[in-house]
Amino acid sequence: MANEEVLAAIRSGLRAAADPVRGAAAQAYMKSSTPSLGVRVPDVRKTAKAAAVAHPFASAEELRSTALALWREADYREERYAAIDLTGLRLVARDLRMLPVYEEIIRTGASWDYVDGVAHRICALLQAHREELTPVLLRWSADQDLWIRRASITAHLGAKSRTDMALLESVIEANMADREFFIRKAIGWVLREYAKTERGWVLEFVARNGPSLSPLSRREALKNVPVR
Repeated sequence: MANEEVLAAIRSGLRAAADPVRGAAAQAYMKSSTPSLGVRVPDVRKTAKAAAVAHPFASAEELRSTALALWREADYREERYAAIDLTGLRLVARDLRMLPVYEEIIRTGASWDYVDGVAHRICALLQAHREELTPVLLRWSADQDLWIRRASITAHLGAKSRTDMALLESVIEANMADREFFIRKAIGWVLREYAKTERGWVLEFVARNGPSLSPLSRREALKNVPVR
């Protein structure tokens, strides 16, 4: 069962902080049919955390149910952001049972901001449950849903020295020929971030796959890497 007090606190808190002018601009920027309240992301996060502190969850299951209820019943984009914020609480950190929640968010949200919102959550699951997550991400890398494919790539953001290079290479190679902007951008973004840890590996990967990588992916990957 969902924690109704948390749901009520988040909904009322977000509405109290609404900025209609900013909300209209945010909706236009996202090109979305989902209206926005115009609440800034840091304020959404504060609202979600304050609600969880004021009305503690009795269990991880209650937290999952609450996050899904907030996500599924959302009238505004910020309510969905708050649902993602709830999934970052310590009670469910690295909990493998959260994977179906993240997958639902990605598939039904179908937008880069939602996908990127759970990227580090999936990365944490990969580090804690590598044996279980590796085949999942390999499947995702070939999924028909472009947002699931993007998630298979962005799931490596923040892994740094714990990056599974073979898995990263596999999910990128599965998508190098994709012409979709959000896939190409994700490939470049992940490589650029990993270059901060393994510059040589990224340079070698880009050199080896030069003709196959899109100009966007290649440019993003080498953005902060001086090539001598």
